[in-house]
Amino acid sequence: MQQFTVVISGFDHYDGVTINPCVEVPRALAERGVSLNDQQEFADQVHIDVHAVSLPVSYTRAWLVLREALETVHPDIVIATGLKHTARGVMLERCATNLMSEGRPDADGMMPPTGPINEQGPAAYWTRLPLRSILRDFAHDAIPASLSSDAGTFVCNALFYQLLDWTATHDHVLSGFVSLPRAINPVNDAHNSNIHGLPLDRLVTACADVVRETVRYRIEPSSDDILIA
Repeated sequence: MQQFTVVISGFDHYDGVTINPCVEVPRALAERGVSLNDQQEFADQVHIDVHAVSLPVSYTRAWLVLREALETVHPDIVIATGLKHTARGVMLERCATNLMSEGRPDADGMMPPTGPINEQGPAAYWTRLPLRSILRDFAHDAIPASLSSDAGTFVCNALFYQLLDWTATHDHVLSGFVSLPRAINPVNDAHNSNIHGLPLDRLVTACADVVRETVRYRIEPSSDDILIA
């Protein structure tokens, strides 16, 4: 039996958001677990252990909390999530850029100056998640999704960059960032054109697909499944 340890993180609070998928989705996956689909090879030979981590929307504290969890758990896969208010579906982030530049403060009231996240680091890192195969799973499960060039220049991108910077020295680890839309109530929000997003159970399914396909890629790597452009 092959054992895979997965850490999935999400930010713990967003102003004006009642149901935070970045808390609820990781928690649900950790509680319910994730298994490979029956039709997938190795399905009966793989055990996936999922750990959920909640992070503050903080430039200085988010990475410290996540890194402590990674050094404790020693994961094979790390999936960070964030909320993208304008998204209508799941956004798979392709690139983390070495830049902070945002006109609003984080949860600590910090307004970072425009500049690099790591002055000694590269200009950008590409994701290490198999985006092509994840999108195929999303299509099979009728989950609206698209690729995103980057995660912006706020805390999401800073965390994504720091995670990939850490991953660069941990070659066995696959990691990336997934931006989630709002979690909507399909009954109450169905007729409100100003509210868009996906039901929470669909978001849980989507992130389970991310975990499954990344585990599959970890078992059988293929350059065809990595999509960076």
